[in-house]
Parts: sequence; C-alpha cells; structure tokens
Amino acid sequence: MVQLKRSLLVFVWLSVLCGLVYPLAVTVIAQSLFPTLSNAGILKKGDTIVGSHLIGQSFTRADYFHGRPSAIDPPYDASNSGGSNLAPSSAKLIGQVQDRAAKVRRENGLDGNAPVPADLILNSASGLDPHITPASALLQARRVADQRRIPEPDIEELIKRNTEQPLLKIWGKERVNVLRLNLALDMMKTGHQ
Repeated sequence: MVQLKRSLLVFVWLSVLCGLVYPLAVTVIAQSLFPTLSNAGILKKGDTIVGSHLIGQSFTRADYFHGRPSAIDPPYDASNSGGSNLAPSSAKLIGQVQDRAAKVRRENGLDGNAPVPADLILNSASGLDPHITPASALLQARRVADQRRIPEPDIEELIKRNTEQPLLKIWGKERVNVLRLNLALDMMKTGHQ
C-alpha cells in the first residue's frame, strides 16, 4: 500500500510538473521573447489576416512575385507538410522540373534555354517554404514591374529592402519572404511606402 501511495504521489507530481508547469513556463517565455513567432507569424493588411510569414502561399497572378512550388495537395496546407520524396533520377520529377522551368521562362519572357533558379522549380522539403532567393525575385522583377506599371529599378530596390540576411551573417543564406514582398508591393502601389 505504501508503494501505491508513493507511485500515485509521483504520478500526480510529474503530471502537474510536465503537464502544467513546464508548458506554462515555455508559453510565457515564448510569448515574452518571441511574440510574433509564437503567434504563428500572422501578417495583417489593416484588420484582415492575409497569411503567415512562416508558411508559403500560392501566388499565381502576374502582378505578384511567385514562390517555391509546393509538393503537397492542396498547396501550402500546413496540416499536411511534406516533400515529394521523388529521387533525382525519377522521370516524374524530371518532367515536373522541365514543365516548371518552361512555365517560369514563359511567364517572365525568358529565352527557352535561360537558366532558372532552382528554388522556382524544385519543392522544398516541407512543401511550405515561404522564401525564395534574391535571384529568383530579381528574375521576376521585370514581369511585376510591367504588370504594375512601376519602373523596374523601383521593384529591384523593393526586393533589396525585403531581402533578409543570414542569421548573425553566418547561418543560412540571403532570402526574400514572398508574402512580405508582395505586401510591400501592394503598399508601394497605393503610395504608402
């Protein structure tokens, strides 16, 4: 009976510690130190939620920058994260890459053999990547400038202002968040930026 009482006491103590105290402490610390990240990185346009800067979105209109392809169906569904798991030698993957490269060239008025940055034609491992490389954004600058009737140098400057640097200038690479870039583009069009 003594062992049962001890076991129940340890069970209750660990349940309170691991099920209540620890999650509450982690939540308070996260909300204090990283409020945007701990609240899903929600971005708003006025009072309307337009998305999260942590999860990619599908932009298909010619007057917006396009992001990485998503391997999941429906695209960018955060409840179904994952890559395609296709091998580099897969005929299906090779066909997808060729089709995507042709589409990027066609949409942006490039020659049939013009190089296309890999992040515009290959899925990310999660299928949710919200970033593209600055080269991918610059490749789309002329199309967006023409569609919006904004001088291309202004679009290039907008890309430069929205390019995120590696963490501590060491880890990662330069990247552009597509949702933030498109929101800045909308602000530029309306004269608020």
